[in-house]
Amino acid sequence: MFTTGQAIGSLVGGIVADKMSRIFPNSGRVMCAQFSVFMGAIFSIILLRIIPQSTSSYYIYLVILFLMGLTITWCGPAINSPILAEIVPPTHRTMIYAFDRALEVTFSSFGAPLVGIMSEKVFGFDAKGIDNIKDSGREAEALSKGIMWMMAVPFVLCGLCYTPLHYLFRKDRKIDRTPSSREAEII
Repeated sequence: MFTTGQAIGSLVGGIVADKMSRIFPNSGRVMCAQFSVFMGAIFSIILLRIIPQSTSSYYIYLVILFLMGLTITWCGPAINSPILAEIVPPTHRTMIYAFDRALEVTFSSFGAPLVGIMSEKVFGFDAKGIDNIKDSGREAEALSKGIMWMMAVPFVLCGLCYTPLHYLFRKDRKIDRTPSSREAEII
């Protein structure tokens, strides 16, 4: 369900961001990015802290996972790529797209180890306390809290990082539209 939501969400995000950029040329895409990442934070909390962790919650999880996939996939195809295509000269686009992907993947690679460290050091996860026959609820709770914090906090930080773009993107668009920048691009 999550993957299906992601597939549809990339398309929906592109449509919404295109419409928002027509209404608010300098900040429509940025607003869409902030909506997308803040929804990621909210859905992380709902999935890992609010919905009861039981088999009776199966369908609620499916719906939330679908909605999460639908909303958190907007940043790459609907925001980052179009903004970069608009302000980066064609001769540098490939390098900038690669840098964008490398930066995102590099930061995300720290997630799994940090979940483990946080689950153990902050929330008391103990691998020796896991019993495959008996309930390991305390360890599951500690791991759930670690995952939630390492999802929700980065989503919020990402949303905050988009905030300066409300000002900077407007400025970059003005610079990009000046004749001197176009002439320098041709040279």
